[in-house]
Amino acid sequence: MNRLRSALWLPLFDDLADPRTVARLAADAEEAGWDGCFVWDQLCWRAPVQQVADPWIALAAIATTTERLRLGPMVSPLPRRRPAKVARETATLDRLSNGRLTLGVGLGSDRFCGELSKTGEQLDDRRRGQMLDESLAILTAAWSGEPVRHRGEHYTVDGLVFLPRPVQRPGVPVWAAGFPGNVKPIRRAARLDGFFPVNLEHPDQLAEVVGALTELRDGEMSRYDIAVSLPLGADPAPYAKAGATWWLPEFDPGVRLDVVRGVLRDGPAA
Repeated sequence: MNRLRSALWLPLFDDLADPRTVARLAADAEEAGWDGCFVWDQLCWRAPVQQVADPWIALAAIATTTERLRLGPMVSPLPRRRPAKVARETATLDRLSNGRLTLGVGLGSDRFCGELSKTGEQLDDRRRGQMLDESLAILTAAWSGEPVRHRGEHYTVDGLVFLPRPVQRPGVPVWAAGFPGNVKPIRRAARLDGFFPVNLEHPDQLAEVVGALTELRDGEMSRYDIAVSLPLGADPAPYAKAGATWWLPEFDPGVRLDVVRGVLRDGPAA
């Protein structure tokens, strides 16, 4: 069985919409032996949620109040973000945290509050997939410290140099989210540093995903991460046996602060 690391996964809504509150939770989690603290990246959510915090500001607060925890957005919908700006944000945050950033990425969705349609973003999944891949190529180039020359269908970066570089080399680890049955997200994830399966229902389902990733990566999985989110109370051990390396207990949007504190006090997975 892999060593299973544990991370809080915080929806930044209502009780958790204050970055100071989130930073205190992260510091307490670090003291209690947790390995990471990841946050949602949403512009809005459906009722009754009303308050929403910015993930990058919250992560900066976490970085300054912790020393060991891995941190990052889980996941950031890159197709609604400008890749040049994300390149600056990720490098700066990685330096602020002394090399503890993990970047979770995905296509994003309009289903929970219409955040794409209400802001004029691309609604076609295939097009957002192209934008995601283009953004990832720009980020990889930017983190190298060399001039970035990219002219794609969706983005242009003409000769910019992104310095300082992230602490981590060759760049910030990237985990891609996707539904386990979809081939394209798994192929994308195989080229990156980790996979975050969405709507996972059973350990056997995860084992199939791990098998596919192992084949796509020619057996090289020693430094590859697979993060699973599970309902509160679910046993993560079968998922660790199936290949998971991270466990993220799921909190409902708008979760009360005392519920998060209760899970935090229960501690990370054994």
